[in-house]
Amino acid sequence: MTIQTQMQQAIASAQTVEASLTQFSLETENQQMKQLYSQLAEQQRGIVTQLEGRYQQILHEEPQFNQNP
Repeated sequence: MTIQTQMQQAIASAQTVEASLTQFSLETENQQMKQLYSQLAEQQRGIVTQLEGRYQQILHEEPQFNQNP
């Protein structure tokens, strides 16, 4: 498995976690938990952004990864 594939999987997984947390926030009626889930989703969004930035950096540093099959 290449670094590119691993990064793509990590980003997809992180996005899934973010979506789940957002969904939990929307579905709960407990205001404290709603706020907690929202905060966690926001933190997770930051992680996704960082991973996406690193992925773009890898594509820039390793041009062979930026080829469309």
